[in-house]
Amino acid sequence: MSDKLLTVTVLGCGGSSGVPLIGGVDGKGDWGDCDPTEPRNRRTRASILLTAPDGRRLLVDTGPDMRNQLLACGISHADAIFYTHAHADHIAGLDDVRPFNWKLGRPIEAFGTEPTLSDIRTRFDYAFRPWTPQDAFRPGVEARVIPPRGKVEIVGLELDVFTQRHGRIESLGFRCGGFAYCTDVVELSEDVLTCLEGVDTWMVDCLQMKPHSAHAWLGQVLEWRDRIAPRRTILTHLGPFMDWATLERTLPEGIEAAFDGMVFNAPVSAVI
Repeated sequence: MSDKLLTVTVLGCGGSSGVPLIGGVDGKGDWGDCDPTEPRNRRTRASILLTAPDGRRLLVDTGPDMRNQLLACGISHADAIFYTHAHADHIAGLDDVRPFNWKLGRPIEAFGTEPTLSDIRTRFDYAFRPWTPQDAFRPGVEARVIPPRGKVEIVGLELDVFTQRHGRIESLGFRCGGFAYCTDVVELSEDVLTCLEGVDTWMVDCLQMKPHSAHAWLGQVLEWRDRIAPRRTILTHLGPFMDWATLERTLPEGIEAAFDGMVFNAPVSAVI
């Protein structure tokens, strides 16, 4: 295996409402079971950034917190976007790709399935119109349709893409060498589980402890982990009942909770 490393920056690891939720007795947030004094419990909406060994960057989803996430992590731009699905907590920050256009001097390519990109285009039609530097007041995006299953090349990385059940819809997950990302998932097919077998680092949806109709829960993740056998499992899309310190103390060895701003490396054996 290549000794080249993929760098993963966790921009956000929260559920669709983040942590804390809007509300609370004082109006300053409903933390659920999360300790508000633990900074790793403050979670923005789920998104990651992949940095290839050559420095090119792939942003996974453009959630509503994207601007603050990029500033907090010191990320000035990305070279392309990968969309897992078109739910608002994964696309609503699309306007904030404008600085990417300024940096790149061109539209940014956005990769996703045809239904996902069609849905995004419906809500952000102006972003998909032809773009020149004179259009700097709006984002410039070029849609790149990818199949729901198979290998695709994006910013020099080979992604093995697959569909996964997310409640009433399907989302996309992927494996990139020794790293795999499965957010917003409640069911994985036998084919996908086989694809994930032996991955080094697996980042996976784990909204809460109890079963949920659209998101994986801890018991489900543990079953998948036993089958896949990753060296490291990192939980994301965490809800307000998933306290970071409690998880750190009680999770089995090799499993940990993500936190906003977390950075880690995984081996990449499939760099083009």
